[in-house]
Amino acid sequence: MTILTAFSDRIADLDARLPKLAKSILVLKHLNWPDSLEETFLKNWRVGTPALPVVEFNLPDFGAEISALDDFGESCAGDDPILQFLRRTATSYALAGRMLMAAGTAEFTERSIQLYGRPDDAYASQSFTGVDAAAFLLEKTDHLLGGASIPNGEADQPADPFARRMQQAIDAYFVDDTVEVVVDNELSSKAIAGTTRLRIRGSAVFSELDFDQLYQHEALVHMATAINGRRQTNLRSLGLGAPRTTRTQEGIAVFAELATRAIDIDRLRRLALRIQALKHALDGADFIDCFKIFLNAGQSERESYKSAQRIFRGGDVRGGIAFTKDSAYLKGVMETHVLLNVAIRDNQPKIIQRLFAGRLTMSDTVTLGPYFDSGFLQQPRYVPPWASDVRRLAASLAYSSFMMSVNLEPVTLDAFVAAATRSEVD
Repeated sequence: MTILTAFSDRIADLDARLPKLAKSILVLKHLNWPDSLEETFLKNWRVGTPALPVVEFNLPDFGAEISALDDFGESCAGDDPILQFLRRTATSYALAGRMLMAAGTAEFTERSIQLYGRPDDAYASQSFTGVDAAAFLLEKTDHLLGGASIPNGEADQPADPFARRMQQAIDAYFVDDTVEVVVDNELSSKAIAGTTRLRIRGSAVFSELDFDQLYQHEALVHMATAINGRRQTNLRSLGLGAPRTTRTQEGIAVFAELATRAIDIDRLRRLALRIQALKHALDGADFIDCFKIFLNAGQSERESYKSAQRIFRGGDVRGGIAFTKDSAYLKGVMETHVLLNVAIRDNQPKIIQRLFAGRLTMSDTVTLGPYFDSGFLQQPRYVPPWASDVRRLAASLAYSSFMMSVNLEPVTLDAFVAAATRSEVD
């Protein structure tokens, strides 16, 4: 694709403006709860007098930023894929700003659903929903846990040494870029990755599995795509963590855990439980109800609080108004699995590489294809090993697709041995 000078100049101007307009609309930062709420809630819970957390919203007025983003979107009029990318990115930031300003109201949930979806949405081209997928995963893992022989992961690594170890691994991978791992006492998540910093929750205690999961999920996906996007010389907006990219980002990141065997059964169940609890919250369950869902499923009191908190950030702890971001994980990993299969089937492995060229949606990897092919957009500097070897990835995808059809319900060890014995020839 030949880029005309006048059009290239227009793209450069728009690309320079967008990050400045969007920089203050940081969804998770503005929805974070103070740690003091956790201690108060757990103290009351332990003495038998549970009380709903009292959450105060002190969010900035994003009116000026929203208006500027709306105007920016209009200035991106046109059918060109890059103009569409810039316009849709600006629109998603404006929508996130409107959502934040509506915290605690029904509009907050409405905007959240527009950005992240609902847990009971039917997946595109499929007949099942996120709630269905969650129920399936919980049923399957219940069967595996039925033997009570899978030990719990031992969390015994404090945040400071854990962060130092993560820093060493990240330094060894991002050889051409500088990334800092810092301990942050105000995070609600265990870790959050940006372009230049990976923040680790100071109050958390980590396990060996946490290291593998966070390294694959936060560093080699979230951080790598942000860095690769920032390294783009002609479209640095590819480095923005726009809300519209959340489902793709989380889908790739969870798939990375699966592909590298970094995920464990507890983590898989947490993803499914969040979907179920979110559906209950939207249907009217309050914070304590959702806390009990996680607690009864085997999570600790502290982790149950954190899990329920995720759902009610920006919502109403009395129920009915919730933050639906957790809808994005299972839907995203399903879409990732489908896209990777189709890309390999249709002899388009370059689409897999493009997933890491910045913070893109899955559709962006296709629509922006001519610009990648022409060299206007650069190939990613950092691609995780599991996504770099298409032959091995194809084998894994083919096998996992087949195994999804295998029914384990009627199988017992005695029946397995009997069937195997009958097939032997003396």
